[in-house]
Amino acid sequence: MSWQHWLLGRPLATADAPDEAIGKTVGLAVFASDALSSTAYASQEILIVLAAAGTAAFASALPISVAIVVLLAIVTLSYQQTIHAYPSGGGAYVVARDNLGELPAQIAGAALLTDYILTVAVSVSSGVAQIASAYPFLHSHRVALAVCFVFLIGIINLRGVRESGMLFAVPSYFFVAMMALTVAIGLARHFRGVLGAVPGPPHLEPATHPLTLFLLLHAFSNGTTALTGVEAISNGVTAFKEPRSRNAATTLLLMSGILATLFLSISYLAVHTGAIPSEGETVISQIARTVFGGRGPLYFATIGATTLILVMAANTAFNGFPRLGALQAADGFLPRQLTYRGSRLVFSRGIAALALLASLLIVIFDASVTALIPLYAIGVFLSFTLSQAGMTRRWWRARSAPGSAGKAVLNGVGAVLTGAVMMVFAVTKFREGAWFVVILIPALVAVFFAIHRHYLELAAALSLEAYGAPARIQRHRVILPISSVHRGTVAALRYARALSDDITVVHVSIDPESAESLRRKWGLWGNGVRLVILDSPYRMLLEPTLDYIRKVADHRQPNETITIVVPQFVPRKTWHHLLHAQTAVVLRLALLFRPGIVITNVPYHLDLEGPKEE
Repeated sequence: MSWQHWLLGRPLATADAPDEAIGKTVGLAVFASDALSSTAYASQEILIVLAAAGTAAFASALPISVAIVVLLAIVTLSYQQTIHAYPSGGGAYVVARDNLGELPAQIAGAALLTDYILTVAVSVSSGVAQIASAYPFLHSHRVALAVCFVFLIGIINLRGVRESGMLFAVPSYFFVAMMALTVAIGLARHFRGVLGAVPGPPHLEPATHPLTLFLLLHAFSNGTTALTGVEAISNGVTAFKEPRSRNAATTLLLMSGILATLFLSISYLAVHTGAIPSEGETVISQIARTVFGGRGPLYFATIGATTLILVMAANTAFNGFPRLGALQAADGFLPRQLTYRGSRLVFSRGIAALALLASLLIVIFDASVTALIPLYAIGVFLSFTLSQAGMTRRWWRARSAPGSAGKAVLNGVGAVLTGAVMMVFAVTKFREGAWFVVILIPALVAVFFAIHRHYLELAAALSLEAYGAPARIQRHRVILPISSVHRGTVAALRYARALSDDITVVHVSIDPESAESLRRKWGLWGNGVRLVILDSPYRMLLEPTLDYIRKVADHRQPNETITIVVPQFVPRKTWHHLLHAQTAVVLRLALLFRPGIVITNVPYHLDLEGPKEE
């Protein structure tokens, strides 16, 4: 096995694609980890905002959480309809493209791609924050830890959807089990009146703001991060086994049910235990300490499970981002390379791009969840809104069909609510960093359309319609630059003579004696091919050659092709390339945009036992 096989696994044949499909059990771990992981920080983000009004304002966290769960129910039912209507996947992007047009589709694509990048950065940073809560000495190393986690998850995803899903299923279900145990014990002790408050909670700064409607909306927008990841299943329907739609829809219902239960329970316990939001210790850590009576085995199991799910939450993005990127690339709005599947039947280029972009964000924002959260959720709620609006229009067009009116109403209500949440989020978080996303999404859309224009222009330029018969080459002129006369030069000359009889050998002279020696040697080995020696009084080697080629090209006749044949040494060891001038590469870059010029390098393989002609 090569190191690539050891790291990524053996290549899979295209015919093996159906075997890589996943069922509901693995699908819940693959696509729900992002949504489920948000229960680890959504309640805390609500409390962070309410803390500005003092601990008395924490009582508002529970009704805010209930409102978010109601919104979750509406979004879930809406996406259920999307899954059944579009079993080929694509989610908001495909819905917007088919029902609203290209511009809304690219806005949805930009919003989702941005959200996937932020999902990785936020979830991994939050997971590292959980580790730092249990082991404070790691706090100063959180950026390096986060970047390592991102690349580890990326490598695991490069091994394939089924294999990575089976691996991630263990921490996902372990998290659900530990959180269910924590909230169950916590609620039982609370209702028996023996739970008590958080022992030694973090310090809370004095209240600085009154409890206003704006503050409540701000807290609500923070808490809606619990809904991020809900759309991932609709984007990845094709990853499921047949019947795809039914399996994906069932997985979506399971995910939303677990998410709602855990989110409400954690918010309830956070309020009634007096947990204080803090960068130094997370709310989950405080609840676990209170429920389990200190930092015992169950506490560390809970923190470990939370850390794992937060890190594994990035897996949802690693499945959604490459699939969405491939869809947009197939439509010509992203580089075509993103449509290529790697050796393990995954979109490996999309996975690599996501890992790099998310790591860059983590470094820029110092792996701070609080700093990253303002950038988060605007994109996902924008995609929610466009998806629901697109589905509303779809059902309205088919309003004569049974049940279409009710579906249109449900999607219409969902579009209005998610649109309102997006606006609230943009306004309340604008100064904290949301302005960046508000600018970024239109900029990405502009880039998408620029890429699309390029592909359209390229297709038009390459089209054979009304092209006619290609013009015959009337003259083929070959120029062979040489530095000296040796076996590689003779091999290149032999190749040049196979192309044309019109050959000019060019040598740049910085020493008259060396030039005269080369002239004599060429007389023996040049077989009568004309030699042009260019004097270079300023000891430049490449510039005189380029000037000569440009002068010849300027006087090029119609239907004349000029080929530059460059001898190239190919040494046995890679590092030996550093010891030789890469003339072919330099000439290719310098003459790339000159029409009618072809650069050909003729490799001459070197061996310690002696050069061998090929």
